[in-house]
Amino acid sequence: MITKMKKLACLVYHKDYEQFLEQLRTLGVVHIEQRPEAETDEVSDEQMQDRAAVEAKMHEADTVKQLIQQLEATGVEAKPVADPEKGRAAVRQTQELNAQLAETEHTLQALRKDEAALKPWGDFDPDMLGKLAQAGYYVHFFACPQRQYDDAWETAFHAFQIGREGDKIYFITITSQADIEAAGQEIPASVPASGIQPAINAEPIRLPDTSLSEVRHRITAEEQKAEALHQQLCSVAKQGLNSMRALERTLRTSIQFDRVVLGTQRAAADKLMVLEGWVPQDSEQQLVDFLETQRVYYELRLARKGDNVPIKLRNNAFTRMYEVLTKMYGMPDYEEFDPTPIVAPFFTLFFAFCMGDAGYGLVLIALGFLLKKKLSKSLAGMMNLVITLGIATTLFGTVLGTFFGVSLFDVDVPEWLKEFMIVGKIGETSYDKQMLLALIIGVVHICIAMTVKAVSATVRYGFKNALSDWGWLLLVVGFVCTGGLSFMKVISEDITGWAFIVIGSVAAIGIYLLNDLHRNVFVNIGSGLWDTYNMATGLLGDVLSYIRLYALGLAGGMLGGVFNQLAFMVDDAAGPIAGPLFCGLILVFGHTLNIAMSCLSAFVHPLRLTFVEYFKNSGYDGKGQAYQPFRLPEEEQ
Repeated sequence: MITKMKKLACLVYHKDYEQFLEQLRTLGVVHIEQRPEAETDEVSDEQMQDRAAVEAKMHEADTVKQLIQQLEATGVEAKPVADPEKGRAAVRQTQELNAQLAETEHTLQALRKDEAALKPWGDFDPDMLGKLAQAGYYVHFFACPQRQYDDAWETAFHAFQIGREGDKIYFITITSQADIEAAGQEIPASVPASGIQPAINAEPIRLPDTSLSEVRHRITAEEQKAEALHQQLCSVAKQGLNSMRALERTLRTSIQFDRVVLGTQRAAADKLMVLEGWVPQDSEQQLVDFLETQRVYYELRLARKGDNVPIKLRNNAFTRMYEVLTKMYGMPDYEEFDPTPIVAPFFTLFFAFCMGDAGYGLVLIALGFLLKKKLSKSLAGMMNLVITLGIATTLFGTVLGTFFGVSLFDVDVPEWLKEFMIVGKIGETSYDKQMLLALIIGVVHICIAMTVKAVSATVRYGFKNALSDWGWLLLVVGFVCTGGLSFMKVISEDITGWAFIVIGSVAAIGIYLLNDLHRNVFVNIGSGLWDTYNMATGLLGDVLSYIRLYALGLAGGMLGGVFNQLAFMVDDAAGPIAGPLFCGLILVFGHTLNIAMSCLSAFVHPLRLTFVEYFKNSGYDGKGQAYQPFRLPEEEQ
């Protein structure tokens, strides 16, 4: 359900405004409307500076959040101390350590690059190359494909193969000036210190001026330095992580406060601040009692048509667990119905149908209770949803007759339990009862969606403007009910025929003639024909979409059965000692994998049926804004 809201308009003297906001934030019931900067009055230099200060705080808060995430990744348990000033010190320490780590990583990258370049040549002393050069012999390094290597280089330039990597040969040449002249290569006037490089068809290699052992020694030193820096980060996380969290909360609270001040409309030459907001009707008296103690003028009124009212959902404990699904799509408009009370039971049913295994439901229940004790308070609340879905899966899996891939209908269970199971074919046909069940659920779901659409349109626009929706509802629901009664032989064929004629005739009036009372009747007929085409093609596809419930449940059950067969085949083949071991491993791994895949499918596809089939046929927009009261963080309340 959607909580009724009241509009608050308040005039506050500008010198009292910040103190008033501090007390209002402590109250924590008013959703304040903030005008975009483009809609505010002419901005003064002081206000520009205030906006720049807010942007700086936002940048600082984002930086602190990133550093908190980095320290949380260390897995260190932080001390309970939460001092924002100590948090600032921890932020500075973390930034300094990050700068040192970045420099160390940069050095390590360069050293590893040098190591990779030197590795094919082995460990040698570069000073020896200098001594050879002083004696008139110059060493040059080359690499080339094996097919390109010329044995003549060994004679002309004293080439020596050092090593190979795949098809690549690494070799050196040791040449003097006389060798270069003998090869007919031109000698420049000034010979470089490294000597004249032989002009051969190979890739010259330039190596670092250090040995491989020295590079590896420096890599070890830098890795030790990096490890020490990581240990220091862990120490900072232990000492200051909670203080950094307190600092971020302080910054976010300050930003929220400053943005409210900057977004407030000013009047009477900036002497009065005009605050507008919304308060839940059940918190109205609490707000009035507070305002009566303040030197302010205020007005409270009910929401009007066209107001951009924030949405606060109010549901029971069961339905509240599913509000997260509604929020994923979008909050309802103030004049819409909250879809959560209908989403909750049907999503539970869809999930249980897709899982389709009573044993998997028991696993979800156990997992929910286990994680509920270990997770944080906010995440532990989600485990109630997991437990609920597990209970539904256990019950519905029993109805479908599957337990860890085993067909309960084919084993020794009480006969009264088998009577509740929906298994096998429909009469003498080749169609499964579970497939028919999925289609029936789809028809019911869509009929409820169309009912919600007709009622919602009547509430929002009036009955006269909702005649088309009521016509389609009468046509679809009337035909479904009449067809069902005829199929079960509750009514005769003659009555069925007349019922179809009467229902169709009455529905056609709303669909083709009265779908818009402000338009020409021929335009209405054309619009009705177009709606007929869309409904005929859309409804058929929507109903068929629900077969996925049957298909996913069947696939999960069959895959579980395959793992069972494979496990017991291995048990028979591997002997009395290894057989049970491998059988158990296959069962655990197989069913764990199947549960994971089934849970993913059982979440995604019911969500799709809700967001597409149900929301489309119920006319749900989901464009409302959530109620976000101006209040202190929970830690400060």
